[in-house]
Amino acid sequence: MTGATTPASPRSDMVRNRRLLLAAATTAFAERGTDVSMGEIAQRAGVAKGTVFRHFASKDDLLAAIMLQVLDQLLDAAERLGSADDAGEALREFMTVGVETLAADRAFCEAIGRPSLQHAEVRDAIGRLCGVVETLTARAREQGAIRDDITGTDIVLLLGGIHQTAEPLLAAQPQAWRRYLALAFDGLSAAGARTLPHPPPGRLDLGDSPSAPAE
Repeated sequence: MTGATTPASPRSDMVRNRRLLLAAATTAFAERGTDVSMGEIAQRAGVAKGTVFRHFASKDDLLAAIMLQVLDQLLDAAERLGSADDAGEALREFMTVGVETLAADRAFCEAIGRPSLQHAEVRDAIGRLCGVVETLTARAREQGAIRDDITGTDIVLLLGGIHQTAEPLLAAQPQAWRRYLALAFDGLSAAGARTLPHPPPGRLDLGDSPSAPAE
């Protein structure tokens, strides 16, 4: 019959609802942190609260899905920059992307210490990110762009440290993180480097978190 429409399949509805929930949750958590309720996320997505729990059993499951999206963005950036001719500039660009991503997303740093880190996919993504960043860092060391005792783990940890340093300023001065990123990168420079008082870190310990599950 002319003009008839084909009803959406249950599968397509599920895919659509999951996409809406992730988009709503990503925006809400980025703006206000991890305290946003599942009910508010459902409202923002235009679905029933029960629909949220059909896709994500808990807030930590939802946070894990969002963390994976952010980690994938950082991985893409690191991999794209891995073959750049100027490894020092590539590392600076990666760190800029990384800190800018954290500064725009209040929830990510909050979520890192939560049980969502115990999701195997999140742990695997963090491990892969550390590996790719180690390659990026090694090239910068080889070219003499940074001091020879800096590791990829140092760089990954510095991203969060730079963001946390600037965080009290970001509401009024959203670009303040750039000041601390520049200071950090100057500290990575091989020129005039002094021996550091502690050895380089090993791989990040992704062991059990003592944090309690989210309500």
